[in-house]
Amino acid sequence: MGTEIAVFEAAYRHRLPVMLKGPTGCGKTRFLEYMAWRLRRPLVTVAAHEDMTAADLVGRFLLVPGATVWHDGPLTLAVRGGAICYIDEIVEARQDTTVVIHPLTDARRMLPLEKRNEMVAAHADFQLVISYNPGYQSAVKDLKESTKQRFVGIEFAYPAAAVEAEIVARESGAEARLAALLVEIGRGSRNLRGQGLEEGASTRMLIHAGRLALAGLAVMEAAQAAIVLPLTDDPDLREALTAAVAACLE
Repeated sequence: MGTEIAVFEAAYRHRLPVMLKGPTGCGKTRFLEYMAWRLRRPLVTVAAHEDMTAADLVGRFLLVPGATVWHDGPLTLAVRGGAICYIDEIVEARQDTTVVIHPLTDARRMLPLEKRNEMVAAHADFQLVISYNPGYQSAVKDLKESTKQRFVGIEFAYPAAAVEAEIVARESGAEARLAALLVEIGRGSRNLRGQGLEEGASTRMLIHAGRLALAGLAVMEAAQAAIVLPLTDDPDLREALTAAVAACLE
């Protein structure tokens, strides 16, 4: 993690936009929250989705009694105020929406507000951060090369087993032995990626399972509820996952 911190801090010093790449639930958002705290900067988070428009990012005119008033969107608020703006899972947004960030990611560091005929210069402390899961890339859901090449990349993966067990234990409150068992189950599910599963169990899912077990559920019941059922609706895959969980519990 030291390298990732060093890269982010160097990027922040030069106000370079950053792209966090990695599988779901591996800690990208938590890492950024930590870096915002470490750098003592406010953090504005936007969860991208397929219906998100450019106006959702930059702002729009809204009707109020007797007038029409402009309201800045989250990106504009961050640009003006010098916050870190984090667009989570940016590939979920339409490509015609994400191009609005381009002027902020080069030497211009400007945000055009076309509806106001205004060009907003980014605050000196503003930084743009995006994240996406390369495992979900497709012809429809992927970033344009013209977007990717504007960012400094930091790649994330699931941590080593011992480290992941420590995370699961600390975040869920589960004892070390149970946390290690859940990590073993999670790693077994990840081995099924490409064999019907798009993703194996994330660290987040293992934490959920630990919390359920701590609440009194048997480990098998907790794993079924937090791991097996959310991962797939395919009966054969569920059976394979359940068998893998049972093998870990023997």
